[in-house]
This record gives sequence, C-alpha cells and structure tokens, in this order.
Amino acid sequence: MSDRRLPFRARRHGTPEPPERSMDPRAADTPEPPPVEHSLIDTAIYVEGVRVASPTTLADTYRELHARPGAMAWIGLYRPSESQLLSAAEEFDLHALAVEDAIVAHQRPKLERYGETLFVVLRAARYLDDVEEVDFGELHVFLGRNFVVTVRHSESPDLSAVRRWAEERPELLRQGPEAVLYAILDSVVDAYAPVVGGLQNDIDEIEAEAFLGAPNVSRRIYELSREVIEFQRATRPLLLMLADLSTGFDKYHVDEELRRYLRDVQDHATIAVERVVGFRQLLEGIMRVNAVVVTQAQNEEMKQLTAASNAQNEEVKKISAWAAILFAPTLIGTVYGMNFDHMPELHWAYGYPYAIGLMLVVCAVLYLIFKRRNWL
Repeated sequence: MSDRRLPFRARRHGTPEPPERSMDPRAADTPEPPPVEHSLIDTAIYVEGVRVASPTTLADTYRELHARPGAMAWIGLYRPSESQLLSAAEEFDLHALAVEDAIVAHQRPKLERYGETLFVVLRAARYLDDVEEVDFGELHVFLGRNFVVTVRHSESPDLSAVRRWAEERPELLRQGPEAVLYAILDSVVDAYAPVVGGLQNDIDEIEAEAFLGAPNVSRRIYELSREVIEFQRATRPLLLMLADLSTGFDKYHVDEELRRYLRDVQDHATIAVERVVGFRQLLEGIMRVNAVVVTQAQNEEMKQLTAASNAQNEEVKKISAWAAILFAPTLIGTVYGMNFDHMPELHWAYGYPYAIGLMLVVCAVLYLIFKRRNWL
C-alpha cells in the first residue's frame, strides 16, 4: 500500500464520527449496520464490452485483470468490511480519503478526482407505496483506467439490473469505466421519477386535506417536508457533479455518443431538481394555508363558545331575576309565619291582605326593575 494511505489507517482507531453523520440528529437512532457475510455481490472481467470471466473472490479478480491486457473489472460490493475495501484500495491505488468516505458512509453526493481515479457518491431514492414514504440509499463508485468498484450501503439502487442492462449493450461497455458510470447515473436519476410522482400525489392529498381542515394534516405536512428536503439534498448536488463531468469530456477523451447519454442524464436530473424545488415552495404555501384554515376554525369555535356563553348568561340572568322575585314573598311569608306572642301584626284585622299586597307590590317592583335592565 502506498504511503498516502498510512495516515488513513492510523485515523481509523478512535476517530470521531464524520460530520455528515454526527450532525444528523437521527444518526443515534440508526446505528450503522454491520458488514454482510457475502458482501462481494458480483464481479466480472470485460474485454471489448463482453464478460469473459466471473471471479468469486477479489484475489481471483485481480489475477484475471492482470492476465488479460485491455480488460476492465467491475466489482460490486454491498456493505463490505474494512479489510475488503483496503484490499481494493491497495490493488487499485485508491486515495485514503475516498476509502474512508466509503467505509463510514453518510456522505453527501459529490464527485472527486484523485489523480487518475474518480470517486463518486450518489444518493439513490425509491418510493414505497405501502407506507407512502421515500427510502434513500447511498452508493459509492470508484473509477480508474481499467476498473470500477461500486460500494452500496443500502438495498437501493439495484445494480444487478444496471449490470444486466449494460451487458446487453457491449458497444456501450466497450467505452470503459465511463460507460459503467453513465449506466449507474442513468439508473439512479431515472429512479427519481417514481419518487417525484409519489411525492406529487402525497402533496395533492395533503393540499385537499388542508383546505378541508382535516385533523393531523400539519403533522403530515411536516413529515412530507422533511422527505422533500432530504430528496433535495440527494438531487441538487447532481447538477454540479454532471457539470464537472462535462468539463472533463475533452481532457479524458470521452466518446461523443457517451457525451450525449450523459447530457440526457443531466436533463433528467435538472427536471427532478426543479420539481423538488417546486415541492418545497408548494408545501410552504400549504403550510400557510393550513395555518389560516386552523386559525379560522379556531375563531369560529371561539365565536360559537362566546355565543353559547352569552346565551347561558342570559338564561342565568332570567333564572336569577325570577329567583329574586320569588324570594321576596317567601321572605315576607316567613316573617309573618313566625310564632311569637309579641308581634304587633298578629291581631291586626288587615294583616293578611296587607301581607299579600306587600308581596304583590315587591314582586311588581322587582319585575319592573329586571325588565328595564333586560334581564327578563
């Protein structure tokens, strides 16, 4: 192994998490999955665009590649161990920083050139209809003069389908590692279309629910906004990456037909990015509309509560007024109902009509007072 990778191996012990992972608050809840037992998914040797060998180990792949002048190796790894990546790094003289990124993962999409080696990080995406969510994957690609090494850290993208598609077009594979990169880019970008369609359907549903004032719509808007932001992080860097690839066409003598293919991928990526930007703006508008609808609903509820409270107050006033009116004769009757010997009214001949009259007068006066104050 060259000297430039020694610092990398020294940093591997006791080094903190990369910023891409440490700045993600969800990283603590999603531990890094361990390497799989059979991480060498597929490896092949191609001569003039045709598969001529399918080694089962990395060592056999290296021997076959050296034994066939003009051959190209395509090695597909899925969650490989560090030792496997270091073996490929030593064989193909990969840069330490790129290898470290491929091991720790959680990188943003990017394109880096290290001498004659090209390192590409892609974020794949697929829409899960059953749960109406977007599942994101990560792919690292190393390209050299006669090799391609792909490192996947998730189920998507399905590179086996990409390999089958490319092998059916030997004239394309004959262009070398750049053709493999095109096939991978094309597959990743084409997979964005169903995601865009799924997000569009979700936004349409949420928009209708927002105008209807459906409950829990704010939570759905928030969750969908997070997915759109994550999708934008996956797609937006692609435009700069593809532009960088285009600037290197002449320097690296890329075939004209392959240039057309890559420009087509760039067009599709641009459409995806523009749609995602539109989604963010639309979700922001839906959020504002939902806030207005919720405020109007709250105001309407407050009006109803106020009206109910006012109506209740009116009933309470009426009840209180009649209670006061009825309390007056009760009080007078209670006084005259006392059984005391020394009460001047006990032997008064007009005592009874006086008491009745007093009751009627007091009740009439109270009634007029409450009527004037609109309590009755």
